[in-house]
Amino acid sequence: MKLLRVGTAGAERPALLDADGALRDLSAVVADIDGALLADEAALDRVRAAAGSGELPVLDATGLRIGPPLARIGKIVCIGLNYHDHARETGSEPPTEPVVFFKAADTVVGPHDTVLVPRGSTKTDWEVELAVVIGRTARYVESREAALAHVAGYAVSHDVSEREFQLERGGTWDKGKNCETFNPLGPWLVTADEVPDPQNLGLRLWVNGELKQDGTTAEQIFAVSEVVRYVSQFMTLHPGDVVNTGTPAGVALGEPEPKPFLRAGDVVELEIEGLGRQRQEFKDA
Repeated sequence: MKLLRVGTAGAERPALLDADGALRDLSAVVADIDGALLADEAALDRVRAAAGSGELPVLDATGLRIGPPLARIGKIVCIGLNYHDHARETGSEPPTEPVVFFKAADTVVGPHDTVLVPRGSTKTDWEVELAVVIGRTARYVESREAALAHVAGYAVSHDVSEREFQLERGGTWDKGKNCETFNPLGPWLVTADEVPDPQNLGLRLWVNGELKQDGTTAEQIFAVSEVVRYVSQFMTLHPGDVVNTGTPAGVALGEPEPKPFLRAGDVVELEIEGLGRQRQEFKDA
């Protein structure tokens, strides 16, 4: 299923995109799309049955905002330097263990919402990423084979980053990752049954119409299954948590000087095969 949330910010309602591309209202079936729903197999079965019935009301998508596909996100765990080609372009040694950092849940906005360039920023950068949405509590998962059973689905994530704040201002990466609006998510939460192999997905990103990133999750240093298993050794992943799994080559940081960092007025578009497409205009904060 392709689950999404539509409506004004803070007042979104649940919906799904059916096999014919029609937008269907789910608000009579479930209250929202969140961790509680993803952990409730009976509720998900009701959604599947409603989707299969063809009786859900059709929504007019004209002018209808698409919000983040997941409400009440618990935490966003991010994996840095997780693509071989991205490590090469930035001159970094591939990590021997996953690099882990966090984004606050309040960085999440809809896939087409405005993204704000922080005040004082000169190095705002783009990163298309595969987001993994947790649907079953993952605590000390024993094997990669078991890890994927904890995944409810996948989404497109834009891990917007401010490189000066991240790399030149001391401390951890968090200062460059947690600026407001720095994590557009969606348009859909695609359930795991529709993504048989998360290591075989194409990722692409354009800036002002120019293709900048054109990669594949096959280039990941640590596969989705290993990321979930590994992270669960250090923290418990709960239903409704999100894991951003890194970006392929093609970011501004990896280009020659003068690096084309983002400015107000730039438009970024990004997509992942089967998971949908985003578009954001950048404005000054």
